[in-house]
Amino acid sequence: MGPSDVLTMAKEEGVKIVDIRFMDFPGVWQHFSVPISELDEGSFEDGFGFDGSSIRGWQPINASDMLVIPDATTAKIDPFFEAKTLVLIGNIVDPVTRESYTRDPRFIAQKAENYLKSSGIGDAVFIGPEAEFFIFDNIRFESSRNMAFYEIDSVEGNWNTGREEEPNLGYKPRHKEGYFPVPPMDKFQDLRSEMTLVLESLGIDIEAQHHEVATAGQAEIDMRFKPLLQMSDQLMWFKYVLKNVAYRHGHTVTFMPKPIFEDNGTGMHTHISIWKDGNPLFAGDKYAGISQEALWAIGGILAHARAVCAFSNPTTNSYKRLVPGFEAPVNLAYSSRNRSAAVRIPMYSDNPKAKRLEFRTPDPSCNGYLAFSAILMAALDGIENKIDPGDPLDKNIYDLPPEELAVIPSAPGSLDEAIKALSEDNAFLLKGDVFTKDAIEMWIEYKTENEVNPVKLRPHPHEFYLYYDI
Repeated sequence: MGPSDVLTMAKEEGVKIVDIRFMDFPGVWQHFSVPISELDEGSFEDGFGFDGSSIRGWQPINASDMLVIPDATTAKIDPFFEAKTLVLIGNIVDPVTRESYTRDPRFIAQKAENYLKSSGIGDAVFIGPEAEFFIFDNIRFESSRNMAFYEIDSVEGNWNTGREEEPNLGYKPRHKEGYFPVPPMDKFQDLRSEMTLVLESLGIDIEAQHHEVATAGQAEIDMRFKPLLQMSDQLMWFKYVLKNVAYRHGHTVTFMPKPIFEDNGTGMHTHISIWKDGNPLFAGDKYAGISQEALWAIGGILAHARAVCAFSNPTTNSYKRLVPGFEAPVNLAYSSRNRSAAVRIPMYSDNPKAKRLEFRTPDPSCNGYLAFSAILMAALDGIENKIDPGDPLDKNIYDLPPEELAVIPSAPGSLDEAIKALSEDNAFLLKGDVFTKDAIEMWIEYKTENEVNPVKLRPHPHEFYLYYDI
């Protein structure tokens, strides 16, 4: 779809408002709106100005002017606004030099796809994220100098079996038993179906929706795989749709990785496959039906996984999920079928076109543009340098004796560790100028100053339980 097609679409749909959207650096959609009269074909070259100093991780106040250039191929009609609204996702450029902005996450994803093509290894990369989430009824939290608390509630929460609900009808999933009984135990089938249908109305292909393992409304909706940039755009629509559908029904959705103690956290197992000339590069006659290139790609992902986690698991809360000894895929090994390994080769089909790698460590708190790009760059580095992933680990990791488990490397134990790994291992990201030094340094600085240090400095409520009477 080109600019003229967008204008025709707007006229046919009776559009009144144009909503321009783009990503801040941490990964939250930003937007502003203009009347449809302000959009013409020149808008797709001239763009719209805004103050970049107010966007997290972006420009200093003395260089704040930025331009957002709408991408005509992203045009969709918003399903929630009262006035008919056309949504366009934009690319960020400097108003003086007209150069693309190095801290624009969408630009990084575009460069990652371009680097793949220039490498000669492949010409397309497909990403399929399995984004989990929670549907809650109520969330209260506060973090101040003399107080810190959070309180979550859900009609499905197993802690509410004794609550006076006038009447309490029971059917609340026990901890770790939400995968996946039919209603009335599952209370969100209709809500998830509505989310699915709204996503499909936006042209986003959905494969399945279901309840997930945890009590209190944990769920998953799976999008069909798409090229990296397209999937990064879709992930933003995905989060936007789920939050707004839930909101209009009096619920709230969170992609926070570990909101509930002693129950399953929220992951985003991410499938990746590289193709060349219409053929799947990862299909072959090696282990589990994959190719030598796929094995090298696994080697790259495992070799750089600790640094990749700074983008794929980018919150302090991410590491409440990635705890050794539990079900999270913290062990940097690979296997067919074994879900306790960080990289899995799905065995659902013998079709060569279905051969792909599943990186199970990421979670949906990530900025998809950055996380998917980092995963691709790690895989490409593995192929380029023929990194041997070693032998597969087909045993149950949790049954291994301590001496065997000790030699298996592990994902970072904290965001601090992941940031440190990124600072020490980022050359693979700099290839093709995909990630720039400026972008990586800002990511490390932003995460350290705004997330790692503030969490370190604050007393934790559980510390009062442990230590107040010392």
